[in-house]
Amino acid sequence: MATSKKGKEPAAAAAAAGRNQVAATAQSNPRGIPYAPFVDKVEDYVTTRADVEPTLRSFQEMIAKYQFMEQNLQRRVTGLKDKMPDIQKTLDTVRFLKLRKDEPEPIETTFELNETLHAKAKIPPTDEVYIWLGANVMLSYPIDEAEELLSSKLKAAKQSMSNCEEDLDFLREQITTMEVAVARVYNWDVVQKRKEKEEEEKSKDKKDKEGPPGG
Repeated sequence: MATSKKGKEPAAAAAAAGRNQVAATAQSNPRGIPYAPFVDKVEDYVTTRADVEPTLRSFQEMIAKYQFMEQNLQRRVTGLKDKMPDIQKTLDTVRFLKLRKDEPEPIETTFELNETLHAKAKIPPTDEVYIWLGANVMLSYPIDEAEELLSSKLKAAKQSMSNCEEDLDFLREQITTMEVAVARVYNWDVVQKRKEKEEEEKSKDKKDKEGPPGG
């Protein structure tokens, strides 16, 4: 029995070393999301059927983590899609006021009091605008600084949107890779189970042919 146990230990250690090596050399995308391990040889992850369940559990946990990140990114994309038009609209308004600041006549316009109520207003030439920053905070800015601020915010929002869309594509690829890995480990287990059953049947047939001891 002791010899058998020692024989299994190197194989298990080799599989563990393989898993650790994959984890240690795992790369990530520019935002730090790790690549999913590509399971080319199932034997690098499982050596016996006893390893199948914990390996599948580990892969399912990785899939769940990728799906959690995917959901967070989808919510972020939704927020950016709502936010970017508002920034663009405000920036266009600031640029319009900047063009008209040397005009002698005030600008006649309407502004929104609420969703169903607007009021007429006259805006005199100005070098200063007030911008909502969120959390009920409004600050005044010189018109040039306001344009620069809004331009940088719009640029950052567009870059963030691009990164989110890239990350979503990346996450979908990693989820697919892990789903393939789960299928490969599961199929390996099915094959091993079939082999064990065939070996048991051969062993049983052999015993039946030999007959009872002393027969």
